[in-house]
Amino acid sequence: MTEPPKTRRAEYAEATRSAIVAAARELYARQGYFATTVEEIAKQARVAPATVYAVGGGKQGLLRTLADLWSQAPIVAETLERQSRMTDPEEILRYTAGVVRSMRQDYGDIMRVVLATAPHNPAADEALRLGTDRYRDAVATVAAHLSQAGGLHPDMTVQQATDILWFFFGYAGFSTLVEDNGWTFERAEYWLVRQALIALRTAL
Repeated sequence: MTEPPKTRRAEYAEATRSAIVAAARELYARQGYFATTVEEIAKQARVAPATVYAVGGGKQGLLRTLADLWSQAPIVAETLERQSRMTDPEEILRYTAGVVRSMRQDYGDIMRVVLATAPHNPAADEALRLGTDRYRDAVATVAAHLSQAGGLHPDMTVQQATDILWFFFGYAGFSTLVEDNGWTFERAEYWLVRQALIALRTAL
């Protein structure tokens, strides 16, 4: 059954919301959450400040929206579904690393903003907690699949594998190698996969 066409009003409302979210994302990434004002978001999105509150929920509402944007990205579900059909542990890990890299490139700006803001703002802290829970749940699914595929040391539990995968593919892996050390994403991805394979097959 096809959906009825959107009304002009609905299209305008959607475009307005998208403009506000995009403005918040750009400003938060460029100058930080706390240094950004609602008035600046409104100016960037070409709307009234009241519209930012009504449509986006103000600064905090927009931060939660941005956190949801990366933590609920469709690529996560698509990855887990496709990965469920793989049987080779190295292929599973390579595919996982490729998706993590892609998300870093697409949503790294949002992750950095939420991580930097969370220690000083309850709303950001809650957004980070929810995002991290979703992230770790996906990592745990990968760990369970690797266990079924024979990719873990015989004495390693799925929880231990989840912790190891989080070390390599959580927030710090690509961030440290690419942002701090100046590696290319390609080099970082290759190294993380090789080291994770070794770690997962080593007794703790």
